[in-house]
Amino acid sequence: MSAARPPLRLGVNIDHVATVRNARGGLHPCPIEAALLAQNAGANGITAHLREDRRHIRDADLTQLRAQLHIPLNMEMAATEEMVRIASTLLPHACCIVPERREELTTEGGLDVAGHLAALTPHVQALSAKNIRVSLFIDPEPAQIEAAAQTGAQVVELHTGAYAENRAGELERLQKAATLAHAKGLEVHAGHGLTFENVGAIAAIPEVRELNIGHFLIGQAIFDGLPATIAEMRRRMNLARG
Repeated sequence: MSAARPPLRLGVNIDHVATVRNARGGLHPCPIEAALLAQNAGANGITAHLREDRRHIRDADLTQLRAQLHIPLNMEMAATEEMVRIASTLLPHACCIVPERREELTTEGGLDVAGHLAALTPHVQALSAKNIRVSLFIDPEPAQIEAAAQTGAQVVELHTGAYAENRAGELERLQKAATLAHAKGLEVHAGHGLTFENVGAIAAIPEVRELNIGHFLIGQAIFDGLPATIAEMRRRMNLARG
């Protein structure tokens, strides 16, 4: 008999609850309430991206999340001195460093770790020194995985955007990248563009330990409610995991 695959965690990204709140400039809907609802519905962690322009999550949101959650908080952030300073004070469970451009609607691709190794490594080391787990959001490319391992990061999150767009060969690329990252001693996460329909193949990759999903869950929750949407995503993940 083959060995059982390790459990697969679900991280719920609440950024777009804050997007709706900010559209009217008020307090509703509250991303903290959404995070607590997700926690009670079985999420294993909450992800929130503090962008440099504060377009959705705000500093005060992170402070409240850190104080109220009983599950890990994953702070997505750009590789800047400001964000490292904020994270070093907040002390979330994890920080996921992502590329960030002001004009983009959402994260458009993976971080170029190989091209910015010297600049990224001090940020990774500063966060690690605070006992924060550091994840690097990268495309499923061997050069990026090799560079991520050199920074001292503990985790890579593989960008599944091209897979979600049905680009040929992407699933195989993700499978090979997960195998390589695991061999390099990196914990493997994945996310971006995952839905009920496409999550199964990613959940089935044995080296993947966590999926971070936001936009689809929050959007589907308009129709089904957040607890039911999380439960259905969890069901599909578990089914694929076997």
